[in-house]
Amino acid sequence: VQLQASGGGLVQAGGSLRLSCAFSGRTFSMYNMGWFRQGPGKEREFVAAISWNGGSTGYADSVKGRFTISRDNSKNTVDLRMNTLKPEDAAIYYCAADWAGDSTVDFATTQSQYDFWGQGTQVTVSS
Repeated sequence: VQLQASGGGLVQAGGSLRLSCAFSGRTFSMYNMGWFRQGPGKEREFVAAISWNGGSTGYADSVKGRFTISRDNSKNTVDLRMNTLKPEDAAIYYCAADWAGDSTVDFATTQSQYDFWGQGTQVTVSS
């Protein structure tokens, strides 16, 4: 599996960005997908996740109401729409794939549950 994240950049506080992750190598619709981030000097943390069919989504409390995760199984992509960005949202954002076949939950929120990771895309938020 290959995951290619894109869409990062520099944005002012209060602005919006849309990250996208392109999946290839296996059947996309058999994977739950997640976004994680790692800010400067911080550990990587869960941001959002979506089940293999898009029927279930979950968010970290810090982004709930501002970020939206979505997927298009016909295009093999998962997006993260980020609104009302704050300086504390600045981080490298990673997409990850978790094979749904052995998953006991709709989506995973811990890093160890994910099988494949992308290279990350940088998001910078200026105050």
